Amino acid sequence: MQTPLVAFILIWLFHALQMVGAAENNPTDAQVPGQVTAEMMGVILNSRDPLSVDIADYYQKARNIPEENIIRISFDPDKHVLSHEEFVKLKHEVDSRTPEEVQFYALTWANTYRVECMSITAAFTFGFDKAYSDCLQTCSRTKISRYAYLDDLNQPYKKLGIRPSMMLAAENFKDAKDLIDRGVAADGLSPETHEAYLVKTKDKARNIRKTHYLYAEKTLGHLINVFHIPTDRVTTADYLMFYFTGAKSVYGIEYHDYLPGAIADHLTSSAGQLTNSKQMSALEWLKAGATGSYGTVVEPCNHLGKFPNPFVVMDHYLKGHTLIESYWKSVIMPGQGVFIGEPLARPYGR
Repeated sequence: MQTPLVAFILIWLFHALQMVGAAENNPTDAQVPGQVTAEMMGVILNSRDPLSVDIADYYQKARNIPEENIIRISFDPDKHVLSHEEFVKLKHEVDSRTPEEVQFYALTWANTYRVECMSITAAFTFGFDKAYSDCLQTCSRTKISRYAYLDDLNQPYKKLGIRPSMMLAAENFKDAKDLIDRGVAADGLSPETHEAYLVKTKDKARNIRKTHYLYAEKTLGHLINVFHIPTDRVTTADYLMFYFTGAKSVYGIEYHDYLPGAIADHLTSSAGQLTNSKQMSALEWLKAGATGSYGTVVEPCNHLGKFPNPFVVMDHYLKGHTLIESYWKSVIMPGQGVFIGEPLARPYGR
């Protein structure tokens, strides 16, 4: 990972200005956001993939998703990467079958995570657009999401013409069922004891989010127990709701106690290559017990804006937003990253 200095400074300043504005609205004083309902969630399944079909069926029943919101498409489930031409046809089918009420998408597979150089969640959200991804691998900034950092917008399609997407991803049905069950169990949990782990690492290139850690601790520490960890070897974490770090592989995640709805991710180059990454896949967090995670599908270089901002994720989640809203709002340049998890999890909803 490399960081062009000027681009890094510009992105850092953009983040800083946005966070100052967000901090003016204390989460304890903010109005509870409009709730995202099952009627607003579209589920896209691959009819050629039996696991995708089973996940969609279970999720529809668990969340009472209307039948008209279940969108069936067909493509080779063994492909990690779709071509632009393949995707355009699929996206046209999806758009033509999606009810107007749908504001978000859940994609029920893990293996196909990319459309050429663009993540599949970004492609279904914005349509295929190379401006959202650094296709020539020049460590460049990419097109900015209009949804990033917005405080209370639970109807992105109605207001912005986009449907933020999340992969309801698993490699087997048991893992998928456990993930969905955790998401449902999270609703309205409002745990009395809940903790956030903001973990530094010795890996300087992947440790850039440390610039957000102290701010998150200072601003949100009265709402959740925040542990600013100076070492990357966290042996056990109890009552875990948030875990953010940066490393090719994260030590001991299977030993943590994740609350339903927990969000965890690690900043590295290819965690979003979910089923064939040479680094630790973001799926490992879900297997360990988290309910949501994020990873990039092509080399992003360590631009801050291409990864979740821990403060923004935590701030929106604690205000009562769903997992998909909170995560999507935290990434300024999401074109190279996939969001995975149970999108409707809402542990702080009232």
